[in-house]
Amino acid sequence: MNFKVAPDAMQKLTLLDGATRHEPAGSDPLSEKANAATLRAPKRLPCIGEAATPAGKKPILMAMMTTACERNCHYCVFRAGRSKTERVSFTPDEMAGAFMKLHRAGLVDGLFLSSGIIKGSVTTQDKLIAAAEILRKKHQYRGYVHLKVMPGADYEQVRQTVRLASRVSINLEGATPQRLAALAPKKDFWGELVQRIRWASQIKGQEGWNTSLVTQFVVGAVGDTDLELLQMSETLYRQLGLRRAYYSAFSPVSQTPFEGLSPTSPEREFRLYQAGFLLRDYGWNLEELPFNPNANLRLDMDPKRAWAEEHLHHAPVEINRADRAELLRIPGIGPRAADAILAARRQGALTELAHLRALGVRNVSQVSPYVVLNGRRAAQQLALL
Repeated sequence: MNFKVAPDAMQKLTLLDGATRHEPAGSDPLSEKANAATLRAPKRLPCIGEAATPAGKKPILMAMMTTACERNCHYCVFRAGRSKTERVSFTPDEMAGAFMKLHRAGLVDGLFLSSGIIKGSVTTQDKLIAAAEILRKKHQYRGYVHLKVMPGADYEQVRQTVRLASRVSINLEGATPQRLAALAPKKDFWGELVQRIRWASQIKGQEGWNTSLVTQFVVGAVGDTDLELLQMSETLYRQLGLRRAYYSAFSPVSQTPFEGLSPTSPEREFRLYQAGFLLRDYGWNLEELPFNPNANLRLDMDPKRAWAEEHLHHAPVEINRADRAELLRIPGIGPRAADAILAARRQGALTELAHLRALGVRNVSQVSPYVVLNGRRAAQQLALL
């Protein structure tokens, strides 16, 4: 796109052209990715996405303070020296003003703000903080703001970011220092990244902020295993109160050192999210996940069902006696259905698969091989439904 004069902030947003489309912005990355192609956003603003937030799904402006970067991450579209990347930069006032213009027009109801690194991480983080402060103080915006923390940002910057944001991303990218070194040789795993997650966690606890903390991993480019990725995720969930780990299947980008590598299958990304939910929301431990000998999850079956095939197929669960934790081990039964089953049992025994369907179990055929209803194998009842 050519402009006869320097582009204004709104025109610059069009030049971003979905620059952050690989960055999850909300609480439901799988649905956000699925909805991205069908979101009814103005074509002139490809940087509007949809994110799941505590207040529901919202149209989000997904923007960057600058698409220029002095780092040379081997997989990244914004890496230094890549001529195919459109380099666009905003001042904090420009970014805040452009967002408020879109917000007042009813086009967006939240902001995800990232940045490339120019003149060091501290200078870049100052600009992110300044844009958020203008929104919060000058424009009195109280809605959803998701901010990135740059690798190497200082303690007070992390504190200000946690104070201003609804959600904060500190992306590890690699599951171990060795994996990160292969992905992004100028980044320090423990010193620049993990330490910032620790700081953010401590600040939240000490000052009572409700900001959620998230991270992201690049999956499959440098030989990482699912065991490594989920082991680090579990550590962050248990020890530092991480709200969510995002997993981004590697996709090769031209003019990068990894342009000749094969893409990672979407199925692998999907299985990692399923296993992550088991660790975070279902109370599973890493040792219980069904890894293959190569330390990866099966691609042909979700990890909960793979576990059930090994442990429940010949020892099904009696629905009328199982506690909540046991119910949550059964494929097809989630937290809501488990709670509904426990409540219904107070009124009488559950004796038919139809009873489970009435309680919100969507796919009783998925449940049936692994349960007993009042002493009878549920699989024998399928013909009656």
